[in-house]
Amino acid sequence: MLQNNPINIIRKGIIIRGSLSGGGDLVVEGQIEGQVDLKNHLTIETTGKVQADIRAEQLTINGEASGNIDASSKVSINASASVNGDIRAPRIVIEDGAIFNGSIEMDVKLPDDI
Repeated sequence: MLQNNPINIIRKGIIIRGSLSGGGDLVVEGQIEGQVDLKNHLTIETTGKVQADIRAEQLTINGEASGNIDASSKVSINASASVNGDIRAPRIVIEDGAIFNGSIEMDVKLPDDI
């Protein structure tokens, strides 16, 4: 049976400081400062800015991310993105034009409790 995950949105102009955790997909158009721990997919849009260590199943970055990233499935850094931090994930895609400063570790088995 196909399960739909709720999509939550942090709109442009909203700033969250502290720890953010939960299930469902999250789209960030605003800002997060602190720590992010999600069970599903995190998308940082072109207007989004995340200054946090991130743990998620999947991460798509179109905006700015600063902090270490642990993803159990995949990290996609699109052409409009700027990423500063270390990434650990089994699959990583970095599009031409993206800015990335950090290290990548792909041969890793992350805990299933993300």
